[in-house]
Amino acid sequence: MPRPSAPAPAVALALALALAGPVLAPPAHAAEGTAGPYLAARLAGEEGDFAVAADYFQRALARDPLNPALLENALQALVSLGDFDLALPVARALAGAGLKSQLAALVILVDAALRRDFAAVAAATGASGEVGPLVDALVTAWSAIGAGRMSEALATLDDLAGRPGMAGFAAYHRALALASVGDFEGAADLLSGEAAGPLRLTRRGVIGYAQVLAQLDRRDDALALLEQAFEGGGDPLVDALRDDLAAGRPVPFTLVRDAVDGLAEVFYSVALVLQDEAEDGFTLLYCRTAEALRPDHADAVLLSARLLDGLGQPALAIAAYGSIPTDSLSFPAAEIGRAEALYRMGKTAEAEAALTALALARADLVGAEVALGDLLRRESRFDDAARAYDRAVALVPAPAERHWSLFYARGISHEREKRWELAEADFLKALELHPDQPDVLNYLGYSWVEMGRNLDRALAMIERAVAAEPDSGYIVDSLAWALYRLGRYREAGEHMERAVLLMPTDPILNDHLGDIYWAVGRRLEAGYQWRRALQFEPEEAAVPRIRRKLEVGLDRVLEEEGAPPLATPDGTL
Repeated sequence: MPRPSAPAPAVALALALALAGPVLAPPAHAAEGTAGPYLAARLAGEEGDFAVAADYFQRALARDPLNPALLENALQALVSLGDFDLALPVARALAGAGLKSQLAALVILVDAALRRDFAAVAAATGASGEVGPLVDALVTAWSAIGAGRMSEALATLDDLAGRPGMAGFAAYHRALALASVGDFEGAADLLSGEAAGPLRLTRRGVIGYAQVLAQLDRRDDALALLEQAFEGGGDPLVDALRDDLAAGRPVPFTLVRDAVDGLAEVFYSVALVLQDEAEDGFTLLYCRTAEALRPDHADAVLLSARLLDGLGQPALAIAAYGSIPTDSLSFPAAEIGRAEALYRMGKTAEAEAALTALALARADLVGAEVALGDLLRRESRFDDAARAYDRAVALVPAPAERHWSLFYARGISHEREKRWELAEADFLKALELHPDQPDVLNYLGYSWVEMGRNLDRALAMIERAVAAEPDSGYIVDSLAWALYRLGRYREAGEHMERAVLLMPTDPILNDHLGDIYWAVGRRLEAGYQWRRALQFEPEEAAVPRIRRKLEVGLDRVLEEEGAPPLATPDGTL
């Protein structure tokens, strides 16, 4: 059975190429008299402040209403805001002036689709590829379905399937098209991989497949699919679907109800793939298009909000998250995202209050307690964080592999509160669930090294972590420090020098390299590294020790601390 996953890199690359370049045309020079608003708008747009950019571009357009650069950039800002009503006259102005614009074509397409004018949808796409080859083909197919020409739509999808890297997209949308007109047998054959080869279904695709199976009265198969794809639960939408299937309640096919929903799915599919392949601002345009076509597309709204937050616009992200109704099954995810955006704005108390309220309202929701614990841990409130993680663990009677991070986070909180026995138990539980997780291997191994315990086992664990994450400066530092603790100074130095190359401004790594240089007799270089460590603002508690090493050397500091002396050097670096 298919499992939700990210598209294969080759498919993602093919999609990026199929989109045929940027949505926006290169800006022309601003007309005389609009320079001030134009430059202010460009600066705001570059900083992702779409509301300010839109305002300034509209001011500039009032003075020069047919300036192509102003029209195009105003359109980008308005679509990024999700304001297609204001974007439409701008798009029509571009089209009326005979100026080709992929983004204007998108806005005009949305308007035509919402009016159910599928001939106009097809015209907006155009044979010349106004939006992009892949999107054009899918939009052409769905507009044909909207016009009642299913055979034509399927022929378009067949043609798309023959293009390199496009077979999966064609098969997926063919399945949705068949399901939207009641051919659930045909849809199931495609989604199962039997008709056109295996599909790499996303979370949304798996949910749609389960809905298709429910229409065929294959509830047990649908439940098995969900169990395999979403082991352990925790997703409110999936859990509700699972409950309805198990209880025999009606499960309608809602993923794509008609051609307009199909068009929304096209642009959401594009955005979902592009989120890892393109700039967030570019991806946001496609996601906003999906939202405009289907306002109840909660997944598109959530993705738009995440993109806005990534663009440094937490206020816009908060507004997007806040648009999810409280009775929606996606509300918990939206509220957790909203709290994260509030935290980014420095509104820590509001973020904590939102997560606390969510946890109280949804006492069965693991994610709310985990998010609250994460926030408290970032605020160094480790005891409070551990209590939140305790409540989350209590909601997981049978931990699965994906719960390793919960025990890892609680372990860190216990360790910072000096409750080592509890911390160690959590780290070991995390490794029991996910034996090769490099962060856990590193954290536990490094902690043992610092305590002088289980050094051989700690070294083996850290070596496994380095093998998994060879370019992590922190993990390479842990390996070097374990070797140092074992008196293997030459080997330690080789690894620590590499760690400092990976993270040259980290005070801890520079301090450690100084200790290793001292241990092999390179005293001047040791002092240089300790001074570098001080330059990079180490934690306040570490400063006196580094200064003392500069005054009297590492040997005297170890003697004053009652620590074992350095071993006889095993060689020079």
